[in-house]
Amino acid sequence: MVGKIVLASSSPRRAAIMTKAKVKFEIIPSPYIEDHTTTVFSYEFIENLAYNKAKAVIPILKEPATIVGADTVVVLDGEILGKPNGYEGAFEMLKRLSAKTHSVVTSIVVMNSQTQEYKKNSTTSYVTFENLTDERIRTYIDKFKPFDKAGSYGIQEMPEGYIKSYTGDLENIIGMSSKSLLELL
Repeated sequence: MVGKIVLASSSPRRAAIMTKAKVKFEIIPSPYIEDHTTTVFSYEFIENLAYNKAKAVIPILKEPATIVGADTVVVLDGEILGKPNGYEGAFEMLKRLSAKTHSVVTSIVVMNSQTQEYKKNSTTSYVTFENLTDERIRTYIDKFKPFDKAGSYGIQEMPEGYIKSYTGDLENIIGMSSKSLLELL
């Protein structure tokens, strides 16, 4: 690890997870523009997004640092469900997730800003939704406005009766596994 730790993300959820894990860091949101044209999931694709987010912060740094880049995707039947395109996009995504199990994959890249050497890790968790009525979906969207979240939902804010079950690391579903992060650091 070199210098201070920089989180290359403006995600309040990732910042909260790092704070809870007692990692001292500062936030420099990555200027990297994500490619949303690919909808076919692969670990290589999401790991490249996390890598590119971390690398894009290097020119902004004023001193050497260890950069943490991360990306989370929701995957249903091999297809990436990114952030929704407005209200109807969120509705359609949640309708597709209703009564099904999907995976949530978060890739983390920890990079040395001087050498650009890096380590990466991907964590996969699984979430099963209850069978949601159109009314319940609209109630959730109206109350929580999940337009900045992959898959159009945040598990940490889901009211009772929306999520049937989950397996794997809950922090991974929220934004980033602190266990994976600490291993990489």
